Amino acid sequence: MPRDPRAGGATGYALGGVDVPPVAGPELPVRRAQAPRREDRTEEVPAPLPVPAADAPAERRPEVHHLGDRAPTYAAEPGALPPADPAALDGLTPDTVLEGARYGSYTLRAASLRGDSARYRGEARRDFLLTARFGGGDDALVLVALAGGDRAAPGAAEAAAELCRTVAAAVGRSQGRLAEDIRAGRRDALRSGLQRLTDRGYGRLRARAAELGLAEAAYTAGLRGLLLPVDPECRTRVCFGAGAGGLFRLRSGQWEDLETAGQAEDTEGGFRFRAAVARPGDTLLLCSGGLAEPMREEAALTAELAARWSEAEPPGLAAFLADTQLRLKGYADDRTAAAVWEA
Repeated sequence: MPRDPRAGGATGYALGGVDVPPVAGPELPVRRAQAPRREDRTEEVPAPLPVPAADAPAERRPEVHHLGDRAPTYAAEPGALPPADPAALDGLTPDTVLEGARYGSYTLRAASLRGDSARYRGEARRDFLLTARFGGGDDALVLVALAGGDRAAPGAAEAAAELCRTVAAAVGRSQGRLAEDIRAGRRDALRSGLQRLTDRGYGRLRARAAELGLAEAAYTAGLRGLLLPVDPECRTRVCFGAGAGGLFRLRSGQWEDLETAGQAEDTEGGFRFRAAVARPGDTLLLCSGGLAEPMREEAALTAELAARWSEAEPPGLAAFLADTQLRLKGYADDRTAAAVWEA
């Protein structure tokens, strides 16, 4: 006889108050299940999938690895949560943000994640990531803005968020003119216009630092912005920013640092600007200082990302997140990155 489900036991839960029909016994007839009539069936039951062979390779979830001979000091996964103020819950920052899009010939992936040190200490992520589409149709522009501050500075997180939002709002208001300049290849107009927007954003940070009684160095962040036209006929990609961060390009399996001394003509008074026509197969990487530093200093990281990102298809969101948090000992800051794959 089957066990009565109303009874608890060592391996079950008492259902308490739930009306369970009694188990069929000698004094209760057992109702035989009847097959549904053909006219009542909605669809045929599909045949079971074949069982893969024991030696067939199984698809695995992306794993967080580390590169180099020694494991990083901190654990790979988040530990303590940052403290929360019940009166300011709208200011909570999630550990990780993921974003993606596909337009015309390019695929965008973006991620911002808390560094190992902040995860261990229960500190909030200080990097900030903003992605937005302004306008509609072929005139629309996709903006990626990311910023990262010094983790020791008390206002770094707020400064990064304010800087990205200020610049993004200005780009949104100027979307029509920017889209026209990009399609027409007006490099000088783009450089001067984006520099004015960036300078205005940093000016607001300085004013806010004075209001808070903070030193300017304690309320600032490095900024990188990327403008991507939605128009499939336009392959011009515009990058700009100032402060800590990086811009890299993967072409034919080799990484190029587009902000090195060889690109000095694109830098004026700390403002960085580059507008270039993308080639099929290119991958453009924009990142905050937490990823730019190991990209410039650790050959193991650039080699691993080149191998992963040279495949025919761009990675999905989960795989991109796993790629951006490849860990190395000595690099525990927040990481924010946006990458664009050209078909």
